[in-house]
Amino acid sequence: MDIYVRRGDSFWYFSNLFNIPLQLIIDSNRDLDPNALTVGRTVKIPGYAAVDYRIRAGDTLWQIARSRNIQVDALLLANRNINPKGLYIGQMIKVPTRITWRIVQGKKNYDYSSLMNDLRRLESVYPFMRVPSIGNSVLGKRIPEALVGDGNKKVHYNGAFHANEWITTPVLMTFLNDYLLALTNQTSIRGLSMLNLYNQTALSIVPMVNPDGVDLVLNGPPEEEPWNERVIEWNKGSMDFSGWKANIRGVDLNDQFPAEWEKEKARNPSQPGPRDYVGEKPLSEPEAIAMAELTRKRDFSRVLAFHTQGEVIYWGFENLEPPESDAMVNEFARVSGYQPVKTIESYAGYKDWFIQDWRRPGFTVELGFGINPLPLSQFDEIYEEALGIFLAGLYL
Repeated sequence: MDIYVRRGDSFWYFSNLFNIPLQLIIDSNRDLDPNALTVGRTVKIPGYAAVDYRIRAGDTLWQIARSRNIQVDALLLANRNINPKGLYIGQMIKVPTRITWRIVQGKKNYDYSSLMNDLRRLESVYPFMRVPSIGNSVLGKRIPEALVGDGNKKVHYNGAFHANEWITTPVLMTFLNDYLLALTNQTSIRGLSMLNLYNQTALSIVPMVNPDGVDLVLNGPPEEEPWNERVIEWNKGSMDFSGWKANIRGVDLNDQFPAEWEKEKARNPSQPGPRDYVGEKPLSEPEAIAMAELTRKRDFSRVLAFHTQGEVIYWGFENLEPPESDAMVNEFARVSGYQPVKTIESYAGYKDWFIQDWRRPGFTVELGFGINPLPLSQFDEIYEEALGIFLAGLYL
């Protein structure tokens, strides 16, 4: 919600008036100097929306403010040049309304357009969150990253490396929404203060690494050639893409990283297809390149890649993982009920590469249990299990 600065106003005053933590207001207005606010400048207040209200007979600003549990001055700030003594029937004003509900409704077929629409809405209500692009998919879709906080502990979560594991995206987005809600409403999640975590961490989320693949699974082949014809051919003529894990070029993005990539290449398919083709070389695909560049740029303290299915957490690679990974995975297991598994005969994955090159904790979390794509009937249970891991990833 936008308000206008008057003489004598300050971020500290806005924080008290709207009951929003000061740091969130500062971080929502990175282009403004908190110590030199200019009269007439627009300030973003996170966690609020300006809702239209039509004046009725007998209305006063005091009555309207009291009925909405806000201060009269909040109404004055949201309505520039309003005359409190000159209200007239039919006049439209803006009423600051605290957002106390989820914007993200994740329990649905959650494709790329759903993701982008929800990110736009979240960014509008919570402008302390930034949504840069990390790169583009094969078909030119922007791959967004959600950034929350500037703390020293740099934590990264990602989802939908694999197309038919798309349910990881709305699970991540639901957590992102709940985290933002708790920050602006100063509520806890499972007894934990979110503002403390915000001040300590910089959370990076790439909710959908493989947007072309997700749209293929959920919406069918793209209209663009040659991709329309190719993906049907690679799928053996079937229009059922529920078994498709790869990107639109038939490359498995989680077999794309330079961590014993040759071992994965030797035993996997040699041609593009729905799953397990490693590509012509490591980091040949734009989605994998984008993730690698992001990881180098951000210098993460730890990474968690969310997949489905199996209710297990993989946490080792070639005995290169640091000692703290053991304690961390045991906490993830405690809060989720998932089984820690140190290693399996698998290579070239994102967390493998992260452990190998950074010697820091990296995890692959397999959400839910069953056959991919997991049914939406599991969504609520999966979210409750994953929530403990999302939180532990921040507080450990």
